[in-house]
Amino acid sequence: MNSTSILSCQKVTVSFDGFKAVQDMSLELAAGELRFLIGPNGAGKTTMLDAICGKVKPAAGSVAFHGKKGTVDVTRRKEHEIAQLGIGRKFQTPSIFSGLTVEENLEIAMSQKRGVWSTLRASMKKIDQERIDAELELIGLGDKKRLRAGLLSHGEKQWLEIGMMLLQEPEILLLDEPVAGMTDKETDKTGELLQEIVRKRTVVVVEHDMEFVRNFASKVTVMHEGKLLKEGSMDEVQRDDRVAEVYLGRKRRDYDVVSSTA
Repeated sequence: MNSTSILSCQKVTVSFDGFKAVQDMSLELAAGELRFLIGPNGAGKTTMLDAICGKVKPAAGSVAFHGKKGTVDVTRRKEHEIAQLGIGRKFQTPSIFSGLTVEENLEIAMSQKRGVWSTLRASMKKIDQERIDAELELIGLGDKKRLRAGLLSHGEKQWLEIGMMLLQEPEILLLDEPVAGMTDKETDKTGELLQEIVRKRTVVVVEHDMEFVRNFASKVTVMHEGKLLKEGSMDEVQRDDRVAEVYLGRKRRDYDVVSSTA
């Protein structure tokens, strides 16, 4: 993993009618990192992603993106401008074209990157087809490229949308609960996919599935009531008294007993 910082969030605060969903939250991401953002419901995790991608504007603080085009303050940038700079956001529910094939979905994603909405197979270049084939291989849908996307399983739809986003060439990928509703097999395959993606990109995952986090996280950021509670490895997080009490709703001694008997 490259230790060079690619995103710096400093003392970010997001308010909704006086309620502070995020309070003085700082977050530093290294290039090539797979970071998990966890915490109880209402902790401000999704709102933090919203602030990074421009869906909501911070009342205070700053968000700086250190991308290939240099450092850009994206705090006040519009959502589509931030996406063009190289920060991609995927929401929990997959957003795909159900009536088109898997391959056609990827073709449209590539055409959007070029700004040519009408580009489909008739004018696809060889290099474009090679990129799509490589993406199909990465997301594990090569044998289903002719299948209508609406017939895919829930997990496969998630992988397709991730593939569509990767064709937009983001430097940072923000994912909101990507394994929710997946089978155990699909969940493991998604973790392996994310580990492959971070070879070239940075990924931030908001997640509630703690087994998934334990299996695939290298660094975890825990939020509570809009603030940073703890940051470190999963082992460090699990040993923290505040995390055990606040996030799990019990004292660490009780948590240790539950963990040892789980």
